[in-house]
Amino acid sequence: MQAHYSIEGLFIPNQPTLSGAEITYNEVAPDPVLRRFIYCYWQLKTRQALAEDFSYRVVADGCTDVLWEVGQADQHFVAGFSSEHTIFSLASEFHYFGIRFLPGAFTMLFQVPAVELRNRFEVLNAVLPAFSAELAAQTSEMSDFTQVQYALNVYFKHLALRQKTSDPDPRFWEALIQIVKAKGTLSIEKDLNTGISPRQLRRLFEQYIGSSPKTFSKVVRFQHVLQAIPSKEKLKTEKLYYDMGFYDQAHFIKEFRHLYGLTPGEALQ
Repeated sequence: MQAHYSIEGLFIPNQPTLSGAEITYNEVAPDPVLRRFIYCYWQLKTRQALAEDFSYRVVADGCTDVLWEVGQADQHFVAGFSSEHTIFSLASEFHYFGIRFLPGAFTMLFQVPAVELRNRFEVLNAVLPAFSAELAAQTSEMSDFTQVQYALNVYFKHLALRQKTSDPDPRFWEALIQIVKAKGTLSIEKDLNTGISPRQLRRLFEQYIGSSPKTFSKVVRFQHVLQAIPSKEKLKTEKLYYDMGFYDQAHFIKEFRHLYGLTPGEALQ
C-alpha cells in the first residue's frame, strides 16, 4: 500500500467509552508504519463476573473489524461496514481482542470486496481462511494485551511487505479524502468533484468502503459529531447540529439515534 492511499490522521472512528469496576474497553495504536491502514487494536473484557449477560452497543464508525475471544482460537470474526448501530449479546464473563481497519484498508490488504461484508458479522474462516489460520497461530495462546499488540505488529508488518495491495482508483481516493476533510457535510451530488460518473463512484465505494458515498458521508458526519459535542448543555444552547449540516434538531436526533442507538441526550448522560 502506498503512503498517499491513507486517511491516517484525517478520520478518527470513535466507539463509546466503556470503563468501570466491572468492564473495561481500551484501544492502542499499532506500530507507526501500520497506521495508514489499522486505526487501533482493542480489548474488551470483564474485570469480574457480571450478574447477568451483557448487551454491548457498537456505533457506526465506517470501519471493518476482526475480533476474537480469548481461549477460542478457531473462532475469529469479521464485522464489515455498518450503516447503523449494532447490539451484541455477550456472556456474563468475556475477554475479546480486536483489530479496527480504517475505511478502505481491509479491501486493499485482503482484496475482499467490502460490499460483501456490509452490515454483516461473519466467521473469518469463511471469508479469509488463510488469514484466520495465521491469526490463530500468532495469538491463540495469548491473553495479555501487550503480547497481542506485539504479535499483531510483527504479523502485519510482514504481511505489508510480502503481500501486494489492491490500490484503488485515485479518483475514488480523492473523493474519499474530500468527504473526510469536509467531515461528511458536503453534498455528494453538488460538491463532490471526482471526474467519474456517480454510478462508477458508487461502485468503487461499495468495493472499498462497503456503502454508497452518501451513506459513508452520514457515518463520517456522525463520527465528527461524537468528537465535537462538548456536553449535553452546550448541545442545547449552541445548536451545534446546524453547523454540522443537519436540517433541524429532529433530523439530528433521528440520525444520531439510528447510528448510535441512543438519543444525543441519553448518550451524554
